[in-house]
Amino acid sequence: MTTTARTTEPAAGAAPPPSMRLRELVFGAACAAALRSAVRLGVADALGDTPMPAEDLAAAVKTEPKPLRRLLRALTCYGVFTEHADGAFGHTDMSRLLREDDPHSLRAIALWCTEPWTWDAWPRLDEAVRTGRNVVEDLYGKEFFSYLNEDAPESADVFNRAMTTSSRQSAHDVAEFLDLSDCSSVADIGGGQGFVVASLLEKYPSMHGTLLDLPRVVENADPRLRPGGALAERVRIVPGDCRVAVPVRADVYVIKNILEWDEDSTARTLRNVIEAGGPSARVVVIENLVDDTPSMRFSTAMDLLLLLNVGGAKHTTRSMVSLLTSAGLAVGDVRPVNPYLHAFDCTVTP
Repeated sequence: MTTTARTTEPAAGAAPPPSMRLRELVFGAACAAALRSAVRLGVADALGDTPMPAEDLAAAVKTEPKPLRRLLRALTCYGVFTEHADGAFGHTDMSRLLREDDPHSLRAIALWCTEPWTWDAWPRLDEAVRTGRNVVEDLYGKEFFSYLNEDAPESADVFNRAMTTSSRQSAHDVAEFLDLSDCSSVADIGGGQGFVVASLLEKYPSMHGTLLDLPRVVENADPRLRPGGALAERVRIVPGDCRVAVPVRADVYVIKNILEWDEDSTARTLRNVIEAGGPSARVVVIENLVDDTPSMRFSTAMDLLLLLNVGGAKHTTRSMVSLLTSAGLAVGDVRPVNPYLHAFDCTVTP
């Protein structure tokens, strides 16, 4: 006997009335909490290709069946999991992205955006909007990354895994996009574990590269870049803080998704890159934008989260061009790398 899969999303074209939509929005925290719970319980990992009754799934993830059914029913309303007529639950394209082993997994991102500190910070968004300052320093008595690394190591680990996931997934797109055929060296500034520079070195077999990031980050660099790795002879790993100094000389500097801190940190980073590269050096800045992108709901939400935690901001095309030119860069091409990232190809002005 076959069963029909169903979700409880509104039918296509049947938009809910404004009063219903607003009620759904104010309960948005419930959806975020449900996603976090499903990830922490490992529901998506336990669910295979064959739909499972809530009782069997509960046994697999060690929960009570009735509350688990309620959790899954809530998520089916958003297209995360699907419920069959016989009460069994199955995967959807979205729920598969919560699996650890999915090549496009967003598991770490889902955890990062719902870490415990976020639940402390969101209720104070009005305060951040009123003052233009982050709220984390008032909440915890120290700046955000100091708090993570000193007081919330599990959240710091989640952050590192989320950034690794994001970087790994976009590195191929960046390498395919960039034409560095006239360059012999590239530096990835604040490049995390080095997926972008590794992808570029694979694309250009004669190129040499440098990865610069904090010591605790680069000690877990991509195995291809570490001693014994396939690219190790063509790369230099430099532990350091780009906000303090950029002791790296290269033909082209890649700066991806780090110019969104507070204004002072962002300005210092650009100044350090410009001083390192010197006149006519090429600098490629790659960022999510809050305009001209199909990911506006996600990008604008991250923009508000940056205001809360570091007093930073995502950029519009215009604000990014203004920032770069004010720092001393001549902005050339501005083009999309993929649906979520834009590249600003710049040179250091004399």
